[in-house]
Amino acid sequence: MPATTPVPLTVVVIAKECLPGKVKTRLTPALSPEAAARVAAASLDDTLRTIAALPVERRVLFFDGTVVPDAAAGFDVLPQPDGGLDERLGFLFDTMTGPTLLVGMDTPQLSADDLAPVLDAPGRDAWFGPAEDGGFWSLSLGRPDGTLLRGVPMSQDDTGAVQLARLTDAGLDVGTLTTLLDVDTVPDAQRVAGLAPTSAFATALDAEPVDASVTTGALR
Repeated sequence: MPATTPVPLTVVVIAKECLPGKVKTRLTPALSPEAAARVAAASLDDTLRTIAALPVERRVLFFDGTVVPDAAAGFDVLPQPDGGLDERLGFLFDTMTGPTLLVGMDTPQLSADDLAPVLDAPGRDAWFGPAEDGGFWSLSLGRPDGTLLRGVPMSQDDTGAVQLARLTDAGLDVGTLTTLLDVDTVPDAQRVAGLAPTSAFATALDAEPVDASVTTGALR
């Protein structure tokens, strides 16, 4: 059979090194910092494996850390600069050339089907993946431009709405991807594990003791 022609698309995973106390801090104290880091590492591995299987021209790990995960084999590694998240994303989209899709490390349930619309039309002005918490889990730009992200307030309930408005106000034709749940709290993690029961994330979460007395209230 003839080889599949890669889709002219760069897919970027933004991630940080999964060190205790540095990642998934809202999973503590229900999980220990070490357990939260292991769960985060599994989430990142699931994401990297999903992206590695896509028939695209290039894969990039936009990384804050020093030890690159084994699952990132075959990815180009681009270090994250200093600055707020909007500034770092602006840097990323100024650095990329050609259609570029960004995903995070907090949706281990992500599947190729979730990204199929982008692969079918990578040159569309933009694709936007809303998150249940009001943020966004994915953003694709046919012509990368960091000014579309700088100044967008991140990690707020209205982050997604502000980012989407930024795109539409710029006159872009924006397609919408399916809404996904980010893993922020233990209840989130348990829901996502149920959505992807065979994932490394679900296995890692199941292996960790959870203090049920603090899975609500303090984590919200």
